[in-house]
Amino acid sequence: MTRQFDVLVVGGGPGGYALSIRLAQKGKRVACIEKESVGGVCLNWGCIPSKALITTAQRYDWARHGEDMGIVADGVRLDLPRAQRRNHEIVKHHTGGVAALLKSNGAELVKGTAEVLSGRRVRVQPESGEPFELEALQALVIATGATPRVLRGIEPDGRHIVTAREAVFFEKLPEHLIVLGGGVIGLELGSAYQQLGSKLTIVELTGGLLPGTDADLVKVVEKRLVSGGAEILTSTRALGVEKTDAGVRLRVQNERGERVIEGSVVLVAAGFVPNGRGLGLENIGVSLDAAGHVTIDERCETSVPGVFAIGDVSGPPYLAHKAYKEAEVLAEVIAGRRVVIDYKAMPSVIFSAPEIATVGLSEARARADGGDVVVGKMPFAALGRAQALGETEGFVKLIAREGRLVGAGIVGPEASELVAELTLAIEVGASLEDLALTVHTHPTLAEAVHEAAEHGLGQAVHIINRKPKPAALARAS
Repeated sequence: MTRQFDVLVVGGGPGGYALSIRLAQKGKRVACIEKESVGGVCLNWGCIPSKALITTAQRYDWARHGEDMGIVADGVRLDLPRAQRRNHEIVKHHTGGVAALLKSNGAELVKGTAEVLSGRRVRVQPESGEPFELEALQALVIATGATPRVLRGIEPDGRHIVTAREAVFFEKLPEHLIVLGGGVIGLELGSAYQQLGSKLTIVELTGGLLPGTDADLVKVVEKRLVSGGAEILTSTRALGVEKTDAGVRLRVQNERGERVIEGSVVLVAAGFVPNGRGLGLENIGVSLDAAGHVTIDERCETSVPGVFAIGDVSGPPYLAHKAYKEAEVLAEVIAGRRVVIDYKAMPSVIFSAPEIATVGLSEARARADGGDVVVGKMPFAALGRAQALGETEGFVKLIAREGRLVGAGIVGPEASELVAELTLAIEVGASLEDLALTVHTHPTLAEAVHEAAEHGLGQAVHIINRKPKPAALARAS
């Protein structure tokens, strides 16, 4: 007998489980179909465990280099297996918590691999036993996420050639980690293992690290990597890899010719591909783009009425909080409200060393769009709290058009936390003057936001104002 639900959600990652819980709270009968463990990439081997590893790396680095603060810790030793046991415990805690929340809210978790038969019917193949079918009376939602991109000729084997899925749980520190890809994953894990003691080489196909990120911000992170001994090869193509008794030999090519890099392990961090194909969606008329993303409208609906998609499978940016937001919007859509997605203030964070956070428009994009663009900056080196913390690299950068904040970039300590205020500022349409008039506690890192706004207005107190206050920024009313 085919079981019926109001809504079927295929995928139990951040978007899928959040949507299932929200719909169940609204009284909908929901089945969330997941073939592995709930939480998706984020909880199982992405956002959460990588940040636990990064925290271990930061603490270890602080312990080894605390002399300037009068902390001399002799014999500091890294116990990576113990750190990874903690990492696994954190993952278990969160995935178990999500499963419990689904159950307590009345959403049913169905384990198995889904195949879409129609806009209302899904066949589920459990790990053992016979397949069965489920029917959606109201809506079918695709939330299947994305998978690490595999490079031809450099296929992961889980040992010598790995993806982030394995690298985040290394129990033996790589003597020499070679990272293919200078994007978010490559820099986050590369920075962490460098702080833990690995030699680091980053091979990036494009002309710079973190393609698409404001070069001003990237320079600060690149400088830290290089000062720590990292070799960064940009505009460089990986040609192939040979496994050896000692590790790997990676053959690369750039304008200087070919060379071979010998290392312990290769981390393939060449981005992600959406899990849009192989579900049967094409057979029922759901449109996919060239990359395999499920195309959606502002209501998260696909080309087939009643079939929706959220999260990574529906397109970049690949961010858990984007999936959460889409889940909130879609829950209201399915409940009958007239709401749409708004990405105007979608923050993004790179947990490198130091952190990078951005929201809204970059300076280059804002200037390309035209108008009276003003930039205000505050270096952390001029901030008392940053000096006290010993974290003075980087700055806060605010981009305003006609006095209104349209973008921001932060590189430095706690950038991931500081960006929240600027996200709110863009969401509510705040001006530079609004930020400048807002009292920020002293001494804090958040004062950098206040001072950057004052700098944009040409009236900063703690740094030099290089340009007079533009007439266009005269007191907004």
